[in-house]
Amino acid sequence: MSKVNIKPLADRVLVEPLPAETKTASGLFIPDSAQEKQHKGTVVAVGNGKKDEPLTVKVGDTVLYGKYSGSELKLEGNDYLIMREEDIMAII
Repeated sequence: MSKVNIKPLADRVLVEPLPAETKTASGLFIPDSAQEKQHKGTVVAVGNGKKDEPLTVKVGDTVLYGKYSGSELKLEGNDYLIMREEDIMAII
Protein backbone atom coordinates (compact mmCIF):
# COMPACT_ATOMS: atom_id res chain seq x y z
CA MET A 1 0.00 0.00 0.00
CA SER A 2 1.35 3.39 -0.90
CA LYS A 3 1.43 6.46 1.32
CA VAL A 4 -0.15 9.53 -0.27
CA ASN A 5 -0.43 13.10 0.93
CA ILE A 6 -4.06 13.62 0.02
CA LYS A 7 -7.10 13.68 2.30
CA PRO A 8 -10.48 13.16 0.60
CA LEU A 9 -13.33 15.35 1.83
CA ALA A 10 -16.70 14.28 3.26
CA ASP A 11 -17.79 10.84 1.96
CA ARG A 12 -15.10 10.51 -0.70
CA VAL A 13 -12.61 7.64 -0.87
CA LEU A 14 -9.24 7.37 -2.65
CA VAL A 15 -8.79 3.94 -4.26
CA GLU A 16 -5.71 2.45 -5.90
CA PRO A 17 -6.98 0.10 -8.67
CA LEU A 18 -5.55 -3.41 -8.74
CA PRO A 19 -3.55 -4.29 -11.88
CA ALA A 20 -5.30 -6.13 -14.71
CA GLU A 21 -5.12 -9.92 -14.59
CA THR A 22 -2.56 -11.35 -17.01
CA LYS A 23 -3.50 -15.02 -16.59
CA THR A 24 -6.84 -16.87 -16.55
CA ALA A 25 -7.85 -19.35 -13.86
CA SER A 26 -6.96 -22.21 -16.21
CA GLY A 27 -3.44 -20.83 -16.77
CA LEU A 28 -3.79 -19.13 -20.16
CA PHE A 29 -1.96 -15.83 -20.58
CA ILE A 30 -4.08 -12.85 -21.64
CA PRO A 31 -2.42 -10.53 -24.20
CA ASP A 32 -2.21 -6.81 -23.33
CA SER A 33 -4.73 -5.91 -26.02
CA ALA A 34 -7.39 -8.20 -24.49
CA GLN A 35 -6.91 -7.28 -20.82
CA GLU A 36 -9.83 -5.55 -19.16
CA LYS A 37 -9.56 -3.00 -16.38
CA GLN A 38 -10.21 -4.47 -12.96
CA HIS A 39 -13.12 -3.14 -10.96
CA LYS A 40 -11.34 -3.88 -7.70
CA GLY A 41 -8.95 -1.76 -5.71
CA THR A 42 -7.42 -0.98 -2.35
CA VAL A 43 -8.62 1.95 -0.26
CA VAL A 44 -5.68 4.32 0.31
CA ALA A 45 -7.39 7.26 2.04
CA VAL A 46 -10.88 8.11 3.32
CA GLY A 47 -12.70 11.31 4.21
CA ASN A 48 -14.40 12.08 7.51
CA GLY A 49 -17.87 11.10 6.30
CA LYS A 50 -21.02 13.20 6.45
CA LYS A 51 -22.51 14.64 9.63
CA ASP A 52 -24.92 11.78 10.37
CA GLU A 53 -23.33 9.09 8.15
CA PRO A 54 -19.92 7.70 9.16
CA LEU A 55 -17.93 5.87 6.48
CA THR A 56 -18.10 2.08 6.30
CA VAL A 57 -14.80 1.50 4.47
CA LYS A 58 -11.39 2.02 6.01
CA VAL A 59 -7.84 2.29 4.73
CA GLY A 60 -6.54 -1.09 3.55
CA ASP A 61 -9.92 -2.54 2.52
CA THR A 62 -10.16 -4.21 -0.89
CA VAL A 63 -13.32 -2.96 -2.58
CA LEU A 64 -15.41 -3.66 -5.65
CA TYR A 65 -16.69 -0.61 -7.53
CA GLY A 66 -18.73 0.13 -10.65
CA LYS A 67 -17.28 0.32 -14.16
CA TYR A 68 -17.73 4.08 -14.54
CA SER A 69 -17.27 5.03 -10.88
CA GLY A 70 -14.98 7.78 -9.71
CA SER A 71 -12.60 10.23 -11.30
CA GLU A 72 -9.16 9.17 -12.42
CA LEU A 73 -6.25 10.88 -10.71
CA LYS A 74 -2.50 10.59 -11.21
CA LEU A 75 -0.30 11.36 -8.18
CA GLU A 76 3.45 10.83 -7.94
CA GLY A 77 3.38 8.50 -10.97
CA ASN A 78 0.61 6.25 -9.60
CA ASP A 79 -2.98 5.99 -10.83
CA TYR A 80 -5.85 6.42 -8.37
CA LEU A 81 -9.62 6.81 -8.41
CA ILE A 82 -11.45 9.21 -6.15
CA MET A 83 -15.11 8.35 -5.64
CA ARG A 84 -18.01 8.66 -3.24
CA GLU A 85 -18.50 5.79 -0.83
CA GLU A 86 -21.93 5.13 -2.40
CA ASP A 87 -20.13 4.14 -5.64
CA ILE A 88 -18.47 1.24 -3.82
CA MET A 89 -20.55 -1.92 -4.20
CA ALA A 90 -18.79 -4.31 -1.79
CA ILE A 91 -15.84 -4.87 0.51
CA ILE A 92 -13.99 -8.03 -0.48
